[in-house]
Formats: sequence, structure tokens, C-alpha cells
Amino acid sequence: MPEGTPLPAHNIPGVNDPRAPGSFGARVAGFLDAGALPRDSAEERLQKSVLAATAIFITVLSTWWVAMYWILGARSGAVIPFAYQTVSIAGLAYYTRTKDFASFRRSQFLMWLVLPVALQWTLGGFVNSSAVILWAFSAPLGAVLLHGPRTAGLWFVAYMALVVISGLLEPLLRPAAPVLPAWFILTNFVMNVASTSLVVYLLLRYLALKRDEALSVLRREHHLLQEEQARSESLLLNVLPRPIAERLKRHPAAIADGFPEATVLFADIVDFTHLSADLPPDRLVAWLNELFSAIDILSERHGLEKIKTIGDAYMAVAGLPAPRPDHAVAAAEMALAILDVVAKRTAPNGAPVRMRIGLHTGPVVAGVIGTRKFIYDLWGDTVNTASRMESHGLAGAIQVTDASYQRLRAAYDFEERGPIQVKGKGEMRTYFLKGRKGAFPGNNGR
Repeated sequence: MPEGTPLPAHNIPGVNDPRAPGSFGARVAGFLDAGALPRDSAEERLQKSVLAATAIFITVLSTWWVAMYWILGARSGAVIPFAYQTVSIAGLAYYTRTKDFASFRRSQFLMWLVLPVALQWTLGGFVNSSAVILWAFSAPLGAVLLHGPRTAGLWFVAYMALVVISGLLEPLLRPAAPVLPAWFILTNFVMNVASTSLVVYLLLRYLALKRDEALSVLRREHHLLQEEQARSESLLLNVLPRPIAERLKRHPAAIADGFPEATVLFADIVDFTHLSADLPPDRLVAWLNELFSAIDILSERHGLEKIKTIGDAYMAVAGLPAPRPDHAVAAAEMALAILDVVAKRTAPNGAPVRMRIGLHTGPVVAGVIGTRKFIYDLWGDTVNTASRMESHGLAGAIQVTDASYQRLRAAYDFEERGPIQVKGKGEMRTYFLKGRKGAFPGNNGR
């Protein structure tokens, strides 16, 4: 812009921006905030500004009554609003200097309550004063908004008591009432009703705004809480079965349940050390994650409960935490599905991937113990035997114990391996699960 070109009006500080530095709006806002402390919250600053603004509004408005009552000869009626102006201005000065909001608030509420009543008594009652006592209602209303409901109750009781007393004194006050023109009484009625209504409206609007703001914050916090609960719930259900998670939430104590029969599955990657040699850690973890995520899908599809991964081994169980009579079938179907999935994959070095799988059926104890890093785990000889079936098995084969074989032989084809020596168990008769009966060769019964 060439030098000397006048700025547009909307760019001149203080012209259109009421809060621009140096503007009238900024000076007013600065005066209203003069009593605020640096540590005050936004709500506390707003309360102080509202009270200061209300006091200034009533002080300015009181000029009408001071002037008119003086002109019309009701000098005692002029003294009371003038006294309010004097004390209020002094109180504002004291408040802005000392930041003593409690004293300023108390003095304003007291003057709002007492002076309108005193003015009404001086002018001879409700009618001749144009019901100026309505202004006294500002005290309990202001106390509700700026002091709290319990304290406001005391102010309201005092207001109602003064209204009743004023009604009882009306016959005694009326004879001594100064003579005021009818137009002035009517004008004051309009002003008192309109002005007190305006004050009530502004204070109630402030309350409504604070309520809406509080509700908005509450809704936002509730939404964030719901999101956090959903995340926590999701994480919890990724660690624990849903029934167990629900039990822990209701009763945070150790859980141990005995199951008379379940089928445990172990699967392990054959020659994992060779397949993972020279692989960067991030690539190795990514590959394992992809493989085990595919097995997780199979576990969910066939209704098994994944227990954990141990290095390159995968452990799952059928028949708990919710018992099911076909647990052995579910475990067999998952074992066959794992071999299908693995047959279509290769290791990062291009070598084929093979897994050993072991199954055993028997009683187990399942539960959650400890107070940190919960895990739903299994204990018992059935778990150890299933693990031995995997570790003593052959690559690409599903080895099962006689207990599992007896529950599956009617629907599945097996190859008897015969007696083998099993570490910690001695001699055991085992079988290789080949597929469903009547299945076409090479499809593992799928």
C-alpha cells in the first residue's frame, strides 16, 4: 500500500474492534476485570465482571431518581439513591485496589436489599414509590448466581420478610407520603419493572450460559470418558475372555475355574531359528504378527480361546470359559485350518513354513491370578501333555493323544503313530490327524 494511503476503517485499532487495545470496549473490559486475580478461573473472572457491571449499571440509573426526587421536592427520597451511588463508587474503588471481592459482593447485596425498602418506606409505600422494592429482589438473585444456593436462601428469606413488613407498614406510611405527580409515579413504575426485569434477565441469562457451558463440558467429558472406556474395554477383551473380564469388573479378585474336559492346542513354527536368522527385529516381529493374526482369525472362527503366544508358539483351548460338548472337534478343525494357512505362506527368506501341532483332551484349571498384567491362563497335566504332543510331533503334522483320538475317530481319519517316549510322561500311544472322513486327498478335510 503506498505511503500516506489511509487505512480502511475496519483496520484502524479501536474503531470496529471493541476489544482492540485502547478502544472504549477494551477500557471498559479492563475496568470490569480490574478486581480479578491472576489465579482466578474463567468462571471467577466472569462472576467478578458481572457484579462490577451490575453495580455500575445501577449506579448510573440511580442518577434519574436522585435528580427527579430532588426536583420534585422529595429530598429524603433523593438521599437514598445518592447514598447508594456514593457507597457503590467507593466500594468499586476499594475493590479494584484490594481485590477483596467478598467484601464488595457483600456490600452490594446488602445495599440492593435494604436501600430499595428504605426508599419505599420514605416515599409512603408500594404505590407512591412505584414498587421500588422490586429492586431488593436483586440481592437473593445475585446471591444465587455469585454466592451459591445455600447463602442465597438466607438473602431470599430476608427479602420476603421485608416485603411482608412493608405490606404491614403500608397504612402507617401512606399519610406521610410526599405528593408526586401521577406521570412520575407511572414513569417510575415502568422504569422499575423494566429495569429490574432487565437485571433479572441478564443475571438469569448468565446462569443459563454457565449451565450450557457446564453441560457442554460435561457432555464433552462424558464423550471422552465413553471413548476411554471403550478403549479400555477393547484392550481388556484383547487380554481376557469377555465372561472373565465381566467377572473381574464385578469382583476384582483371583479367578480359578475347574473344567472336567477341554481340548488344548499348541502350534509351533518348525526350525524357527533358521527361518529368522539375519532378519532385522522389526521385520521378524511384523512377519510373526501377520502369521499369528491369521491364526487369531481361525481361533475366533472355530470358537477357541486364544491363551497366549510363547515366542514362536501359539496356545489355544476349546471348551472354556464357556463349556461346549464339541470342544475336540473345534480344536481339530482349527488345527487343520492352521496347516492350510501355513501351506500358503513362506518365510521372509523364501523358505516354506511348516508347523507342528499338538492336541490333548482332559481336565484343566483356568483363571486369572495376580494383581498386575492380567492373563487368562491354564494349569494342569492336560496343558503339559498337549505341549508335549507339539514338541514331540513332526513338521506339518497334527499329533493327538489317545484321549483326543477317542473323541474324534468317528468323524476324522487318523494315522496311528504308535507308542512313543514322551518327556515327563513315559510311553504314550499317539495319532496323526489327517482330515475328515471321506475328504478328498490333499485337502486336509477342509
